[in-house]
Amino acid sequence: MKKKRLFVVLTSALISVAVFAGCSKAAEPVKKVSVTKVVSTMKGNVTVPTSPKRIVDISGSTEELLILNHTPIGTANADSYKTTEKPSYLKDKLNSSKLVGFSMMETMDMEAILKLDPDLIIMSERQTKIYEQLKAIAPVVMLKDYANDWRSKLTNISKLFGQEKDAQKWLVSYDKKAITIGNEIKKTNGTQTYLTVLASAGKYYIFSDAAIGSMLLSDMKLSQPKNMPKQEGISLPVVTMEGLSSIDADHVVVIATDVDKKDLLSSSVWKSMRAVKAGNVTLLPSSPYFAQGYSPIGRELLLDSIKKEFVK
Repeated sequence: MKKKRLFVVLTSALISVAVFAGCSKAAEPVKKVSVTKVVSTMKGNVTVPTSPKRIVDISGSTEELLILNHTPIGTANADSYKTTEKPSYLKDKLNSSKLVGFSMMETMDMEAILKLDPDLIIMSERQTKIYEQLKAIAPVVMLKDYANDWRSKLTNISKLFGQEKDAQKWLVSYDKKAITIGNEIKKTNGTQTYLTVLASAGKYYIFSDAAIGSMLLSDMKLSQPKNMPKQEGISLPVVTMEGLSSIDADHVVVIATDVDKKDLLSSSVWKSMRAVKAGNVTLLPSSPYFAQGYSPIGRELLLDSIKKEFVK
């Protein structure tokens, strides 16, 4: 009888402890995950979703978003020469994304953006005139125009999502690849100089320190001719065919449309250039190569193209 009574007392005590523990656990405050946050933009502080799911990017930052694993439902990263199409090297990655304009333009297809029902819109200051219209659709983050500073662009966009480490990891990987390929080229070709040019309607725009030119010079540490024209701001220096010939590089990379390429190849001055006579010329189509060197994914892909051309 005593054993039975003891068993009942112990059982009651255990149940009481369990109930008390359960009550204590239930009483603990539940930490709520915030669904919004405040970010600093060119238009001041803006409340945006913490984890946006339906991003429309019209700023030209879609490559940066893809690197951070955010595929926008709408993009304005169009081909510079075919502005109703996505760049060929991004088509697979942007298969499900709607093209709503061209990021270098001031206005976009507002109806298309509205139909996409975005929860976040990323725009550039060059599209300021449609800011109020966009703000009526969804929270808007306005970015400055980064021009040639693609590294800062990637870093600052990563801050919107708290992914600075992801951006830095990508940049470290890119820089390592660029230096490795640059060293391979120097080992194969020695200390040659490299000139990169955009041929357009009889004029020759020199990539002194922009796009593919800055890749060769700053990223891959390849040499340029000593008499390269200096670049002021974002504008590419322009020279005539005679001016192009006077730069006298060991290797020339030309980006051109089919028409511009035909004009170039028929020029007697072009044929007389040392690099041309030596067969050290790389001709690339304007689409997509002109704009490809201004954005991170494009630059990384160009590294392999450059290696293929220079290491033979």
